[in-house]
Amino acid sequence: MIGRVKRVELREVWPHEARDFTTWLQENIDIVCEATGLRLGAAEREQSAGSFSVDLIAEDESGRPVVIENQLEKSDHDHLGKLLTYLVGIEARQAVWIAADPRPEHVGAIAWLNESSSADFYLLRLEAIRIGDSDPAPLLTLIVGPSEESREVGVVKKKMAERERLRYRFFEGLLERARSETPLHANISPGTAGWVGAGAGIAGLSFNYVVRQRDARVELYIDTPDGDENRRIFDELSRNREEIERCFGDPLEWDTKEGRRACRIQQTYDTGGWRDEDDWEAAHERLVEGMKKLESALRPHL
Repeated sequence: MIGRVKRVELREVWPHEARDFTTWLQENIDIVCEATGLRLGAAEREQSAGSFSVDLIAEDESGRPVVIENQLEKSDHDHLGKLLTYLVGIEARQAVWIAADPRPEHVGAIAWLNESSSADFYLLRLEAIRIGDSDPAPLLTLIVGPSEESREVGVVKKKMAERERLRYRFFEGLLERARSETPLHANISPGTAGWVGAGAGIAGLSFNYVVRQRDARVELYIDTPDGDENRRIFDELSRNREEIERCFGDPLEWDTKEGRRACRIQQTYDTGGWRDEDDWEAAHERLVEGMKKLESALRPHL
């Protein structure tokens, strides 16, 4: 014969969170170990963390403190804030949050913390069950915890965030210099993408600054919704290539590739990219001068 699992209201098993559940958990810390894979011992109740009291502080196998925060109801922002406060207050590197009903936003927050911080966070769902007429039993389920994958994702996100920060600062300085010499990009704001552009006065055409890790370029970017129209504009300009390059003062890169809708006419400079912060001033000077020449050379033919 096979019995059926029945859910039991948590308050029927532990009427009071602090007096009943936390006391029980202190004596049965092994259930947290089973759910998380941590090896915990020496759990102590109501330890001080500044003006707050932590539900439980256990120790891992290396003797380092592990914060445990309990909730016999839906997770809330208050307990998340406490968890972080306790973690900092006792200089712990691992935290366990037990809640009856983890909200999706808190699941996401814990996942983000595992990606973004040097601490390990575990979010567990607490249920009470019985089979037939058996005594109630606890059921702890790991909802989210740390992993090698989450750490790798966190590293990638940090690198991407650093890249975006540097690109923003690169364009911030570039546009500030450009505004003092040409009105072309006067109303353009810096961004975190790899380019900033200003309309050329014809739909689908723009004069862009583009930056990569180690170099940067100026370009006329041709991208109307119609690929054939882009190629027609490009070919029309190409017929005046000799005159355009003479006005520019150097050969240009005439970039059109089969299967790609957009075309571009560009000049690349190796004076530095967004990674070369010490060379930004020289790069900005070269780019602004290049953009002025590019617009001057192309404008009569647009």
